[in-house]
Amino acid sequence: MKAVLDESRANGSPGDASPGNPSIAKKNRFLHNVKRDAWLYLLLLLPFAYILIFKYAPIYGVIMAFQDYNIFAGISGSEWVGLDVFRFIFGQDSFYRALKNTLALNVYDLIAGFPAPIILAILLNEVRMAKFKKITQTVLYLPHFLSWVIIGGMVYLMFSNGGMVNAFLASLGAGKIEFLSQKIPWLVTYISVGVWQHIGWGTIIYLAAMTGINKELYEASDIDGCTRLRKIWHITLPGIKSTINILLILQIGRMVSIGFDRPFVMGNSLVSDYSDVISTFVYRVGISSGDFSQATAVGLFQSVVGLILLLAANYIAKKLGEDGIW
Repeated sequence: MKAVLDESRANGSPGDASPGNPSIAKKNRFLHNVKRDAWLYLLLLLPFAYILIFKYAPIYGVIMAFQDYNIFAGISGSEWVGLDVFRFIFGQDSFYRALKNTLALNVYDLIAGFPAPIILAILLNEVRMAKFKKITQTVLYLPHFLSWVIIGGMVYLMFSNGGMVNAFLASLGAGKIEFLSQKIPWLVTYISVGVWQHIGWGTIIYLAAMTGINKELYEASDIDGCTRLRKIWHITLPGIKSTINILLILQIGRMVSIGFDRPFVMGNSLVSDYSDVISTFVYRVGISSGDFSQATAVGLFQSVVGLILLLAANYIAKKLGEDGIW
């Protein structure tokens, strides 16, 4: 009997906390790792709390899209109206104008703004002067930190009727260009300023992707006598193709969403027919008019359509044999 007990202690019973029990040993390892990395887990609490409070908690407010929301009655006391809010929104010409403008501006941004950082990153990757490369990256990245209020002031000083650009044109004897009050000049200014602000951020992403390309491929191409263009086409671009695919899919998913700052700051009553977008529409009906049900319904519409576009773009990429986001 004693021999059996000794053998049982040596092997460890299911409820025993001895090292012989795999589940207990795994639990002890987990507790040891938590204790060892306690400060790292504490650092994770802040971003986790941010996501929980500002991303997940507001989802409860989606209920307002199906209510005749009353700010005094609150969500629990407001009357349920089903899909009446959506029917009202889809019956407004101003909503379709905002949706059309949002899609148009996002398409223009995609055409002009998506390839620009790729081209710039390739050009910088070919530069061999490290100091010049770093200075250029810094200068290009600085606009990313400027708020649209500051950028809007800069745009007005440069492109208004009495701005620096028109003053320069007048000194040359040329006529003034109404950059901020006519459709085509305004669109060109709007898209160009957006590309200028975001090109540095995109360039850094693609340059980071290029660092993962095997340098031996370039060395082998030098031995074979490949030109720079052939190396870019056959080595650099295939090396960053997965990054291009992922960023393209994500941008397609945002086709019905647009930031509030740029259209609001650069828009005015003279160009409202093509500067009024969904975000300014939500601001007008939600904040200015106090119709929170409409604003919530439009936001829900954007989220659903954006998710559908994202899934569709990812599905098409997978079908074509390219990398997706999952």
